[in-house]
Amino acid sequence: MHKDWPEMATELSGAIKEVRLGTPEVMKAFSAMARAATQAGALDEKTKELIALAIAVAIRCDGCVAFHAQAAVKHGATRDEVMETMGMSLYMGAGPSLMYAAQAVEAYDQFAQASAAA
Repeated sequence: MHKDWPEMATELSGAIKEVRLGTPEVMKAFSAMARAATQAGALDEKTKELIALAIAVAIRCDGCVAFHAQAAVKHGATRDEVMETMGMSLYMGAGPSLMYAAQAVEAYDQFAQASAAA
C-alpha cells in the first residue's frame, strides 16, 4: 500500500484549519501545548519529533505519521535515526506497529526526497 504522505499532510492542514476556525479557543490551547511540548529543553526538537513519530506508529495514526515524519525531516533527522526509532516502536507495539513503521519510513523518505529537491 503506497500513500502520498506529503499530499496527506497538505489535505489534513486544510481540514485542521476548518477545525481551528470552528473551535478557536480550543485550538489556541492545543497549539500552545504543542509549542511547549516540542520546544528544546533537556531533549532537542529532533529527538522530540522522533519520539512523536514512534508514538504515532504505536497508536496507528496516519495523520500523525505524516506530520511527524515531515517534522523529523525539517529538524534534520537521518534515515538511520528514523530506523532506530521504528525499532523502539516495534518493540513497544509488536506486529501492528510493524505495519505503521513501514509507512512511517515511506513517509520520511517522501518528505526527505521533497526536501532535497527544494
